[in-house]
Order: sequence, then structure tokens, then C-alpha cells
Amino acid sequence: MTDMDRRSILQLTSAAAIGGGLVLGAGGAAHAARGAVRRLVLTGRRTGANIPDVLTAGAPYFVRYDLSDAQGRSVGTENAHCLPVAVGLDGSFVMATLVLSLDDGMITAATAFQRPLPAVTEPPVGARQWSHVFAVTGGTGTYVGAAGSLTIEHPSRDEDVLTIDLTDPSL
Repeated sequence: MTDMDRRSILQLTSAAAIGGGLVLGAGGAAHAARGAVRRLVLTGRRTGANIPDVLTAGAPYFVRYDLSDAQGRSVGTENAHCLPVAVGLDGSFVMATLVLSLDDGMITAATAFQRPLPAVTEPPVGARQWSHVFAVTGGTGTYVGAAGSLTIEHPSRDEDVLTIDLTDPSL
């Protein structure tokens, strides 16, 4: 390990433990309710962000998207709060929490992921497509007791596609 001090190693280890717990939690929830899945597919358009020019470990940032359904109707917003834990020239390891404020309730989710972009923010054109998975941690309204997973695909810098697989606690 080069250029890593003890604090960086502890932060990375903690983040890996949290990420592992989230992955295991999502797997357990999916296993418990295999046949009872409700799927939502939403499209997001970035409407706000405070991503710095250079990502720094420990310096949080946020991203906001307006969400629409398959018919193009506005259905709410997506707010992601991200914390880079380790940053390098080939990308960063990020912990993130997500809040989907939808017309019929709210869904919360969390993840830890390797962001495959350079340590500087993604370029406006020619950005790499990438995706990551969140574990659903709860919800309100029609999503009370929500569990499952949420996959976000980023086809471009300012767009995302969310696939939400919720297990139905009533089944």
C-alpha cells in the first residue's frame, strides 16, 4: 500500500464493512420474499448537484434528480448524499444514502460502491456509463416497511434510470 496512512486504511475498512453489511442485508431481504416483488422503473434528470471539481475523501456532496414514470409524468425527486471514503486517480470509494420523495410516499436506501470515474468530476461529454445497487432501508406512505433493492444506471452525466424492486411485506 502506497500513500495510505493508518486513518485512510481504517476508513476504507469501515466502509467495506458497512458495504458488506448492506449487500448481505439486501440479499437476505430478497431471499425472504422471492415471489413477492413489486418493480418500479423511473427515469431521472439531474437538476442539482454540488460535486466539487476534485473529489476529496471525507468531503460530502449531493446530487438531485427529478423523476418521471414510463409515461413521462413527474412522480417526485431523488436526492443522493454521497461521502467519498477513498479517492484515487482511477475513481473513488463512496458511501451514499438515497431518498426518493415520490407522490405516494418515500423510499430510503443506502450503499457503498466503487465509482469508476476519475477523481475529478465526470466530463460533460463522453462520460462512462456505470451502475450501482442500493439496499432499500425503509419507506413511508405506500412504501411503509419497504425492503428490497434499487439499481441506478447512469447512461449519461445528467440522466439516470432507477429500477426499484420492493418486496411486499403483506405477502
